[in-house]
Amino acid sequence: MRILAIESSAKAASVALVEDGRLIAQNTQHAGLTHSKTILPMIHSLLQDIGMGIADIDQIAVAHGPGSFTGIRIGVATAKGLAMGADKPLIGVSTLEAMAYQAKHLGDGIICPVMNARREQVYNALFEVRDGELHRLTEDRAIAIETLFGEENADSCVLVGDGAEVCTDWLKVRGRDAKCLPEHLVQQSAWGVAMAAQGKTGESVHEVNPHYIRPSQAERERLEKEGE
Repeated sequence: MRILAIESSAKAASVALVEDGRLIAQNTQHAGLTHSKTILPMIHSLLQDIGMGIADIDQIAVAHGPGSFTGIRIGVATAKGLAMGADKPLIGVSTLEAMAYQAKHLGDGIICPVMNARREQVYNALFEVRDGELHRLTEDRAIAIETLFGEENADSCVLVGDGAEVCTDWLKVRGRDAKCLPEHLVQQSAWGVAMAAQGKTGESVHEVNPHYIRPSQAERERLEKEGE
């Protein structure tokens, strides 16, 4: 099973090709460029470099959120366009679940994916590795950092994601340590998206949509004005 995966939930963007759980190729860009300008060229370059075309892919997977509102929209729209044009099944996966796979190799324990949601909040879900298998402990959520690290097992978890730095800083100020993946593994990756998609059934392009968790800033401001 060949899965072409797309990750565009934050500043970094990546695309990967995974075959039967083995990473074949991955392109990553973390230069702050607009994802709409980079994702398709990255896919084209990746497939060209390994001598494949979109017709050689079995499924397309995309991180559908949570994350950057614009980034998620671009990634999902790109995946839908590719899936529709090539008549391939599409799989939408949780950005946070995909991040958890990046720490699964550490063995049994709690994995804490975190994405910076600003206002001292993070997008988060907790996962546990037991006997080599990943198990979800909570739903995807937007949660205050203070609330997250007041939960049971929070001090023994491993942080992964672009929110790891803000969480580490918050803990250090309070005299607490944090376990965090190294720099080359901590950011979201398309490889994680592909691994989260393994074994999942492909869906229609109409069934895969962005999963934002909370309203955008523009929506919040509109609701506040309506409340006034």
